[in-house]
Amino acid sequence: MLHIRGEAALDDGQLLTLTIVTRVASALSALGVLTIIATYCLSKHFRNPMHRLIVINAFYNALDVTCTLISTSGPKAGNWAALCQFQGFLNQMFPIADVLWTLAMAINVFLIVHRNYDIDSLRRLEWKYVVGITTITFIPAFVLLFIKTEENGPMYGSVTLWCAIAPKWVLFRIILYYVPIWSCILITITLYSFIGIEIVKRRRILRAISSNIDAIVLDDIVQPATQESCGNSTSAEYDDPPPPHEFQITPTSKYYATYATSTTRISPARPSSLSFRQYILMPLFFFLALLLVWVAPSTNRVASFIDPSFTSYPLMLVVGITGSLRGFWNGIVFVAVGMRSWKRRKELDEMALRPRGGG
Repeated sequence: MLHIRGEAALDDGQLLTLTIVTRVASALSALGVLTIIATYCLSKHFRNPMHRLIVINAFYNALDVTCTLISTSGPKAGNWAALCQFQGFLNQMFPIADVLWTLAMAINVFLIVHRNYDIDSLRRLEWKYVVGITTITFIPAFVLLFIKTEENGPMYGSVTLWCAIAPKWVLFRIILYYVPIWSCILITITLYSFIGIEIVKRRRILRAISSNIDAIVLDDIVQPATQESCGNSTSAEYDDPPPPHEFQITPTSKYYATYATSTTRISPARPSSLSFRQYILMPLFFFLALLLVWVAPSTNRVASFIDPSFTSYPLMLVVGITGSLRGFWNGIVFVAVGMRSWKRRKELDEMALRPRGGG
C-alpha cells in the first residue's frame, strides 16, 4: 500500500538555507544555458546536429531554471496560489523534457553507428523530436492544472522544496513523473549498450585489418579520404573503421584503407565527417550528468515509501542542489567536450596536411 507523505517539518533557518542553495545552483544553471546558446551562435565548430539538439534542449532548460529559481516561494504562496500552480506545471514538464532530449541524443548516436545516418538525415529528425517531446510533456502537465478535489486539494502542491505533484496525489507522482523518467533512462542505457557492443566489434575487426595493411588515419573519426599514390598502390573498401586508437564514424557506409609500395599523399578530411567525441562522448557525458541529477531525488522518494515518516534534511539539500544544476552540467559538458574535440581535430588536420617522407 502506498503511504501519503506530508511535507517535511523544517525551521525557518533550514528553509532559508534551502532557498539560498537552490537559487545559487539555479543561477549557475542559467549561466550554463546562456553559455550553450552563446557558444553555438558564436562558434562555427559547435554547429553539428548533436550540438543543435543540445541547444534546443537549452531553451527547455531555461524554463526549468525558472522553476527552480522560484524555489520555496511557490510553497510559501500556498497550494492554491497561481505561483505554486505555475511552478508545479514547470516542474512536471521540463525535467521530463530534459530526460527525453538525452534519450533523443542516444537515439541519434544509435542511428549513426547502426544505421549509418548522415548529417542531413539527423537534421530531418529534429522537428520530430521537438514536436514529440513538447507534446508528450506539455499535455499531461497542462491537464494536471485542472485536477483538484475537496479532499486532496489541487494536483500541484507543496513538496517543501518547490511545488510539484502534491504528496496526497503520490500515485500520480509515481506514474506521471518517476516512471517516465526512469523508463527513458533504462532505454538510454540499453541503446548505449548496443552502441558499445558495436564499437567493440568494429575495433576487433580493425585490429585484424591493421595487421595486414597500413590504415590511413586523418582524425578521431572514421572518414573516407582521397588517396593519391606516387607509386604503385592498392586500395580496398571495408565495412568497418580504421584502427581503434583513432576510431571514427562517418555519415557514409564504407570505410577505406590503403597500403602502398611508395609514398602516399592524403587529402584533407571531408567536412561532413562526424566527430567521435561530439557524437558519442558528448551525449554519453550528458547521460552521466543526468544520472547524477536523478539519484538523490529517487533515493529520497524510495526512502519515503519504505518509511512514510522518513525526513532527511541533508538529502533534501542534495536534491535541491542537483535538481537545480541541470543546465549547469549541460553547459560544462557542451563546452568542455566540444573544445577538446575542436583542438584535437585542429591538430590532426595540421598533421594531415604535412608532407610525408619522400620516396
